[in-house]
Amino acid sequence: MSEHDSSEAVSSPLTKQDFERLSHFRHQLRCFLRVSEDICQQHGLTSLQYQLLLHLKGFTGREWATVGELAERLQAKHHGTVMLVDRCEQLGLVQRSPGRNDRRRSEVHLLPKGALIVEQVASEHQPELRHLQEEFQLPGWSESV
Repeated sequence: MSEHDSSEAVSSPLTKQDFERLSHFRHQLRCFLRVSEDICQQHGLTSLQYQLLLHLKGFTGREWATVGELAERLQAKHHGTVMLVDRCEQLGLVQRSPGRNDRRRSEVHLLPKGALIVEQVASEHQPELRHLQEEFQLPGWSESV
C-alpha cells in the first residue's frame, strides 16, 4: 500500500501540462529501471535479488531484516519473498537464521559475497541517480549520490 491515501479527491481536472509532467516522470523512471535491470543482469542478478540485497544493506539500525520486513520493502507477498530469499541463499548471497527474540521469525543476513555484489551494483547506479537528481531535484539527496 502507498503511504498516500488514494481515496483523496482530485480538486480539479488534470491539465495537458500535468499529463506531460507525468509522462516525463514515468519515462525517466522507466529509463532508470531499464539501466538498473541491465546493471543487475551484468552481475548475474535479477532486479528483485538486487533490491533484496540493497534493503538488507540499507536497513535502518540493523545489519539484518525479517522476511516480513523485506516483503514490505519490496511491496511483495510474504511467500514470494520467502522464495526470493531461498534463491539468494542458494546463490550464497544471504543467510537465514532463527530470530534472536522470536524463534518463529527468521532473520535474513547479508553474506560477504552478497555485500560485495550489492556494493558493486549500487556503485554502478550512481551516474543514473545523479541524472535523476538533476532531472527532478530530489530533496534530501546529498551531492555524493
